[in-house]
Amino acid sequence: MNQDTINLVQQYYAAFNAGDMDTFLSLLTDDVIHDINQGERQIGKEAFTQFMACMNNNYKEELVDMVIMTTPDGKRAAAEFVVLGEYLQTDEGLPEAAGQTYRLPAGAFFEIRDNKVARISNYYNLQDWIAQVNS
Repeated sequence: MNQDTINLVQQYYAAFNAGDMDTFLSLLTDDVIHDINQGERQIGKEAFTQFMACMNNNYKEELVDMVIMTTPDGKRAAAEFVVLGEYLQTDEGLPEAAGQTYRLPAGAFFEIRDNKVARISNYYNLQDWIAQVNS
């Protein structure tokens, strides 16, 4: 385990949970790669910023039960957590939002460069989320 990388990922998720987008985005490289769950790959901090603006408009989420693992050299990390969320506004192509709450196991993989996040790939079970917001 690499403590610097663990600290970076902890800071990344603490900023997310606090809604501190300035700090959250400052932890990314300018050419960050973002692999969206069951979606496209986006490249660059500007694309990531736009993605987060949409997410923050449509969802209110807190990540809990965080477990972070790293490679010994700190160049890669993984996190497993639970998403506690509320679906605030309808997201394109998804069920209608009506303030539904959900609890969703999820994970992410990171590449780290110069003590910043250079790639993040997020994973969760979309069908589980859909079933929760449709019930």
